[in-house]
Amino acid sequence: MTDGPGAAAVAGWTADEMMTVAAARHLADGEVCFVGIGLPSTAANLARRQQAPGLVLVYESGTIGAKPGHLPLSIGDGVLAETADAVVPVPEIFNYWLQAGRIDVGFLGAAQIDRRGDINTTVVGDYATPSVRLPGAGGAPEIATSCRRVVVVVRQSPRTFVDRLSFRTSIGDNVAVVITDLGVLGRACDHPELVLTHVHPGCTVDQVRAATGWPLRIADEGVAETEPPSDQELAVLRELVAARGAAA
Repeated sequence: MTDGPGAAAVAGWTADEMMTVAAARHLADGEVCFVGIGLPSTAANLARRQQAPGLVLVYESGTIGAKPGHLPLSIGDGVLAETADAVVPVPEIFNYWLQAGRIDVGFLGAAQIDRRGDINTTVVGDYATPSVRLPGAGGAPEIATSCRRVVVVVRQSPRTFVDRLSFRTSIGDNVAVVITDLGVLGRACDHPELVLTHVHPGCTVDQVRAATGWPLRIADEGVAETEPPSDQELAVLRELVAARGAAA
């Protein structure tokens, strides 16, 4: 599914907006969230403006309790430090906050993800001579292993949802849910692999399976349809995006 003509476009929202809203709904008020830049940051800031005003946003640069008025352009964006409750050295973020188990949820992206939730953000292809060299691990391995649960936000295609990773950057044991532009994958109770739990409006199970590089299982309780974005959710999300553009 793309952002072109289709059910989402007719309804007045795009596939990326549906994905971001769905991801934001997985954050609760009062939780401590370790945020990555990009789609995870957009979803976390939307949640803080909506149902989770007490959500504590922690960024890898050392900002705790950031309340940016626009989406940060990077983890080094000055708006994070200017609006944070505290700014600490990066080692303290990892040693005292993350590895000590003080983070409830980590939001991550992925270049590749497999059926177990393992993530690749290092290379595509052979490690010595890759077809694509990616940004690398950063703090993702620590986030993936030390947060109580991990939410992955990523666009879905067979190139991203692969049967075998080119390189395993981060272990997926704590990945609780994967939010895509087509639907939502969760955990099966009786099996260590991801299963399809929701499809977004305008998408079908067959579409999601076609965009997955392994035989995707369906949740035992069946597949539900994601609730569409509300007018309020869309208004706040678009305001955040517009403010980022103005800041840039």
